[in-house]
Amino acid sequence: MKKWTGIGLVAALITVSLSLAACGNSASSSKPSQVLRLPATAQLDTIDLAKATGYGQTGNVFEGFYRLGKNGKVAPGLADSIKESKDQKTWTFHIRDNAKWSNGDKITAQDFVYSWRRTLTPSTKSSYRNMFSGIKNGDAIIAGKAKPETIGIHAKNAQTVVVKLDKPIAYFKILMAYPLFAPQNEKVVNKYGKKYATKSEYMVYSGPFKISNWSGTGNTWSFVKNNHYWDKKVVKLNKVNFQVVTNPQTGLSLYQNDKLDFANLTNEQVKNYKNDKAFKEYPYSIVIHLKYNFQDADKAKRRIMSNQNIRQAIALSINRSQLTKKVLGDGSVTPTGFVASGLAKDPKTGEDFAKQQEVKDSTTYNPSLAKKKWAAGLKELGIKKVDLSIMAGNDDVAASTVTQYLKGALEDNLKGFNLKIQNVPASVAQSRSTSGDFDLYLSHWGADFNDPISFLQIPVSSNSLNYGKWSNKEYDQLIDKAQNQDAGQPEVRWQDMIKAAKMLNKTQSFTPLYQANYAYLQRNTVKGLIHNTAGTQWSYKYAYIK
Repeated sequence: MKKWTGIGLVAALITVSLSLAACGNSASSSKPSQVLRLPATAQLDTIDLAKATGYGQTGNVFEGFYRLGKNGKVAPGLADSIKESKDQKTWTFHIRDNAKWSNGDKITAQDFVYSWRRTLTPSTKSSYRNMFSGIKNGDAIIAGKAKPETIGIHAKNAQTVVVKLDKPIAYFKILMAYPLFAPQNEKVVNKYGKKYATKSEYMVYSGPFKISNWSGTGNTWSFVKNNHYWDKKVVKLNKVNFQVVTNPQTGLSLYQNDKLDFANLTNEQVKNYKNDKAFKEYPYSIVIHLKYNFQDADKAKRRIMSNQNIRQAIALSINRSQLTKKVLGDGSVTPTGFVASGLAKDPKTGEDFAKQQEVKDSTTYNPSLAKKKWAAGLKELGIKKVDLSIMAGNDDVAASTVTQYLKGALEDNLKGFNLKIQNVPASVAQSRSTSGDFDLYLSHWGADFNDPISFLQIPVSSNSLNYGKWSNKEYDQLIDKAQNQDAGQPEVRWQDMIKAAKMLNKTQSFTPLYQANYAYLQRNTVKGLIHNTAGTQWSYKYAYIK
């Protein structure tokens, strides 16, 4: 799944994970045609897995050692046997005898070696190179201090892949289910050269489906059953048609006229269809939050946002229950902290990480305490009023709704606070956030895999995605311990992460607002879809039309 850094991107990218076209299941036909028709809010930007900027649906066409099954659990993929060394640093994967590319070529161990090296080659410009951290020499390669050829993977023989790690990685199996780590066919890359991945036919696929009718542009494309897929016997769908629908009302009309099997609902539409039998809500491990700029170019503003009492006052002034239930009304929920609920469970007790990260008076609405914190902060700063701007990407209607709500809530509860709204195009928000040109930023983060570290790595001082430049040595040390010293001890590692998450809550270095939930109308003839809150969000492998 993509890491979202601006509110405007979420609707487009999320729905691309659930995308499609018109034409298909004729209402008059006696037997279902096994064609699924889905809406997308944006075109596919690339089909080159080494260059992708998100992996919400690519697990359907690219498969690695594992794939993501139900409830975020790993399921069998191209490997039919896996061996882990006692020190947890060497993994041996045996590739299935019947694993083939969509063109009939045999999938070999060398295809995995080539894939990882190609993705890590600087000229490829992969935006996901950091995901190779922890794999032997991965960090050195990412830092430009070692060559891609030194990454810890080699082919023992034609069907055996050996992966070596610098340290145990607690979530390694889940990581290997991520499409980024799937094989790539060197022969095909060389055959097509510059044309490679520019059209659906200039690509081969290792998953249950292959892409057709995609030419780099255009508002329709399809996933077609891959008859060379090793587990093709369980794949019931013949085709998944995608159609770009940018207007929610248009999408609803297409659904009502039996042209689509799904309709993505806006907040207003949810209110009208909440009691409809076709109404479905799908949660995502995405937390919408406020980023503070601790390195603001304006020294006075920098002092304000660096004051913990001020940040805590802001957090306590937001009635998240009202925001999620009445303002948004789409099933989004109140978070307990920076890490999403439903993402990971305590290895010892089975309790949700989100419950354990909770800190009193951090994500609750407490206007009286907010006023006290505000007064204390103003006194410490020697000022009587605060003027700040909040930036958000304006290509999502929720951005305007949320920023307007925040302005009202904060100005009502905190005397002397003036909040200026800056709703800008998503591309502008992205550019300004990366260059540190903001005061407050309405931002998103979505988990790439089912482990708290997918969230907790963001606030680390050295992380380039830590746009507000918050820095805390103790926090950095806790995350370092979780990733290194305690990586092979699940329970100890878990406690490192709990302490780190509680620190974020206590200091309000990031202020969580709500956890996203997305609403759809889904035709009741659509069965067998697998939805996950992280990674490959939608799997069509077992889906069918009844």
